Amino acid sequence: MTTAAQPHHRENDFAEVHHVYEPHLVGLPPLLPYVREAWRRRSFAFELSRTKLRAQHFNTVFGQLWLVLNPLLLAGVYFVLVDILRGGSSREGFFAHLVAGIFAYHLVSDAVRQGTKSVVSGGRLILNTAFPRVLLPVGSVISAVKRFLPCVVIYIPVHIVSGLPVGPELLWVLPLLGLLVVMASGLAMIVGALQVYFRDLKNFMPYLLRVWLFASPVLYFADEMPEKYRFLLDLNPLGQLLSAWSDVINLGGTPSGRELIVASAWAFGTLIVGFLFFVSREREFAVRL
Repeated sequence: MTTAAQPHHRENDFAEVHHVYEPHLVGLPPLLPYVREAWRRRSFAFELSRTKLRAQHFNTVFGQLWLVLNPLLLAGVYFVLVDILRGGSSREGFFAHLVAGIFAYHLVSDAVRQGTKSVVSGGRLILNTAFPRVLLPVGSVISAVKRFLPCVVIYIPVHIVSGLPVGPELLWVLPLLGLLVVMASGLAMIVGALQVYFRDLKNFMPYLLRVWLFASPVLYFADEMPEKYRFLLDLNPLGQLLSAWSDVINLGGTPSGRELIVASAWAFGTLIVGFLFFVSREREFAVRL
């Protein structure tokens, strides 16, 4: 007696009973099941991050020291250059502003640099394993956050020596850091997918990131911009976010409503666009790698 084959329902692709991930065939997948599956497999992204950091000797003292010294030395070089241009009349607290800004910017730029290579370098995993591909750029962001944490320890004495205020307003750093991570995630997804189609993107990325640094309120205070150019802070995805970052850390104040609205719009807008773009293209990754 022949038993009729049971119909296959796509809504069960991510069911806990099966624990099987089947890549979608066209367009966007069912987003809610996709997100659930990515969350269920989040340990994969953390393990991928741990493996990459171990390869970069992050678990050694000298490895962590270099990760901190690199942006710190960069801040020192920029401080000397900017101080010379200003005739030795840098504003009080400028070095602390520069160090904090470089560390925050380095978190995003590091995630973008690593995210650019995340899909292409994960070619074997994509060809041999079924999993939500978005975990690849997410793993790069996790690595960037882990590299950022030792920088916090280095910045604390700089903040204290500079005589900057220490108060409850500094707790605003946490939601602002969250927005930095959200934006970094969206950007990592965008560049990770684009690198599959445009292999030269990784060669242009260092130049693009350097220009972005110069255009952001890191080498200068946001309130030093001429009034007629202030609108550029709104057009820069990191403009108002880094301005709020400096207000909290250097002035001991709270971010303005405008800074929070614009920064949140850029961060979550980038994440949504990046996520939708990435998952809509991931079905082609195996063919193009």
